Amino acid sequence: MMPFSAFRARFSRQSQPLIILPLVLFVFGFVSEGRAQEPDEIVTTDTSVVQLNVGVVDRQGRAVTSLSRNDFAVFEDNVKQSIQSFEPTSNPFTVVLLLDMSGSTINFRQQLKQAAIRFLDALEPEDHVAVIQFNAKIKMLHGFSTDRKKAAYAIEIAEGVGETHFYEALRYSMVELAKQGKGRKAIVVLTDGLDTHLRNLDRAAAANAQTDEEAVAAIKPETNSTLNSILTSADRVGVSIFPLALPSGDPKRLPLPDPTINGIYAAARTRLQALADRTGGDLNEIRRLDEMFRLFPVIAANLRTLYTMSYQARADRPRDGKWRAIRVEIVNPELIARTKPGYFAK
Repeated sequence: MMPFSAFRARFSRQSQPLIILPLVLFVFGFVSEGRAQEPDEIVTTDTSVVQLNVGVVDRQGRAVTSLSRNDFAVFEDNVKQSIQSFEPTSNPFTVVLLLDMSGSTINFRQQLKQAAIRFLDALEPEDHVAVIQFNAKIKMLHGFSTDRKKAAYAIEIAEGVGETHFYEALRYSMVELAKQGKGRKAIVVLTDGLDTHLRNLDRAAAANAQTDEEAVAAIKPETNSTLNSILTSADRVGVSIFPLALPSGDPKRLPLPDPTINGIYAAARTRLQALADRTGGDLNEIRRLDEMFRLFPVIAANLRTLYTMSYQARADRPRDGKWRAIRVEIVNPELIARTKPGYFAK
């Protein structure tokens, strides 16, 4: 989640739920390998219940963490909703810590692991965390628990090279989070976002582009069906996603001005931004490797500033795939709420 100085600059914009990626079950050295789930395997929740993670700041951008249910009003398509459940900022989170162990992260693997362990240290004792790694395969290294020593060991043994099956890992994480029942959920993922499958599709789409702009226009990154399947699952499970974007995926760092490659990298970064914005999370871009050590604790601290609430959508609402806009207001007009902007009714 962004520091509140940055949050203040984005007062008027509402963002999305927080998602943290699924973990592979680890018990005393046993690591289970994950299989990529199909989208219809994810839908195990009551899709008429809409869950929101909501951050609140004052006009100076300072977090406000002492509000109650009666301080909030939730609107869907400008119609006020009855808040069905409410959890204060002090309630624990269930978090997936998702680690990119593909070939593109091998040169800074040790810094990555050390920063991830700092994230564990910054969580509250009651928060449940799972550790999942991905490359061409998805492995849960440690299942959801409050045991930080085992989670830290799981991070230490993470390894791999090869392809990046990022969106399969997100899908797997959603399934695991859905199994945890009700409660506050997030995915924190450290990746460059360059999913191998989508990269190949993007390359084909942008093959004839003469400029970077033409390449991005040909790719249409936010219309990708894989991305939108993940966003729909996040809506159903009530997850906010917090990507930490590694410098290896930064389109500004590419040495050669090739429109196709630039378009592929720009599309990957655009999709990371969409994952954060549409779920109420935040995208943090890592420009220098030492920033990982600062950003992980910031995300953990900001989880503790989120309220979680839900409402029951109308039973007769059509599941027509149309956009349903969400707005959260605070009784005190000096306070600003931030959450996901809405969802597609599917």
